[in-house]
Amino acid sequence: MTDNPQVVSGQEIAACCKKIIPGQTDDLLLARLQALMPDYPIHLALVGDDWYRLGGVVDMEGRRIANDLIEWVERTYLECGQNLQTLIDYTLEQQLIATKQTGRTLYFVVQTGDQAEDFTLIEIDKTHEVSDRMLVDAGNPPEDLEEFIDPLQPFCIESFCFGHSRYAYRRKTDVRLFMEVIAERHGSSHPVTRFMADWNRSTAGACFRFSDDWIIRPYRHTGRFGEQIVNVELINTHQQHLPHVQDFAGKKGSALNNVLSRFDRQVGYGFAWFFYMLKGKLVSSHCGEAVYKDISGDFAYLPAKDETVLRDWISKPYNV
Repeated sequence: MTDNPQVVSGQEIAACCKKIIPGQTDDLLLARLQALMPDYPIHLALVGDDWYRLGGVVDMEGRRIANDLIEWVERTYLECGQNLQTLIDYTLEQQLIATKQTGRTLYFVVQTGDQAEDFTLIEIDKTHEVSDRMLVDAGNPPEDLEEFIDPLQPFCIESFCFGHSRYAYRRKTDVRLFMEVIAERHGSSHPVTRFMADWNRSTAGACFRFSDDWIIRPYRHTGRFGEQIVNVELINTHQQHLPHVQDFAGKKGSALNNVLSRFDRQVGYGFAWFFYMLKGKLVSSHCGEAVYKDISGDFAYLPAKDETVLRDWISKPYNV
């Protein structure tokens, strides 16, 4: 693999998405992406939760009136002389229906190297449009345009779909470059930066690909003084298939080691319990403290590199 791998542009990925009609699975999209980047392995790492946003406007026969509900309402309101009642009467007469876009975000990983940060994250939205509600409820008409567009108590109807689902490219993130930005803005003590560094120097990093169990999700928001704040969230990609952890309360020595080893085997790599502990998933920080007491006493069951990572965490705890 090259030192500076080149992944295809967002424009190329977007064009690829537009040419595919989603079927029951996303295998075709994955195959097309892999064909665009044959030098690097790609896998679908995570399917996000359902979300929805406002759609467009159709009539009772399903004929398209507008693609954008907000734009249609604002434009038609002006055409009605900025008279809300005229707009309401027109909408009721035409028996117009508001639609919504429902979807999930697909997170694809392009593996570009062996370190935790050596991957590119591609986010693609898979959406479809469904009927949502009558645009106006005659029995409870809106009092202003805001309520017209998004009523608190909508007149819901039985949903039906419009056309096929669609793929829409959202963004791609070169994780190595992005983590360099995080380090510049937050320093090396940022929890996700430390998490990746600990991964790289542990037995987990030596035998397992980080992106097979974890990905990052970049985000930005505006601070109270208008400044742009860039940050990152760490996500476990196996949220629906988490391992079972036995109660380790009161256990020490070989008994504690057996519990943690069983957990690691379920996850698929050594020292997994430590990283799940940092994320606050299934394993509490008391476990790390108990293991530290063991290795500081008569028990020595951690590999040397993992022991170093744990001792550094005890000296300066963090979580993600």
